[in-house]
Amino acid sequence: HVVMIDWTELEFCPAEIQRDREAVLCAVKQNWQALEFACEDLRGDREIVQEAVEQDWRALRYASRALRADRELMVMAVEKSNGWALEFAAEEVYRDDQ
Repeated sequence: HVVMIDWTELEFCPAEIQRDREAVLCAVKQNWQALEFACEDLRGDREIVQEAVEQDWRALRYASRALRADRELMVMAVEKSNGWALEFAAEEVYRDDQ
């Protein structure tokens, strides 16, 4: 797949490539912004989303609601962003007693 070389091609690829976990993970490893063009299911794949968030906490805007409620992932993002990542947190994070 061309996305293995150039992540920006993910936006224009057929849906089957946007659903291809290996292609999407490769694109996200190149640049977190590739997450925007991943299929909905892969936006809920913890490994892919974590890779993107480790690069830039703003990747949370493309993460599934379930992962935006993932305490461990959100703590990492909040620490990286000096708190700004909370704008993407799911409601459940705010209700977490810890």
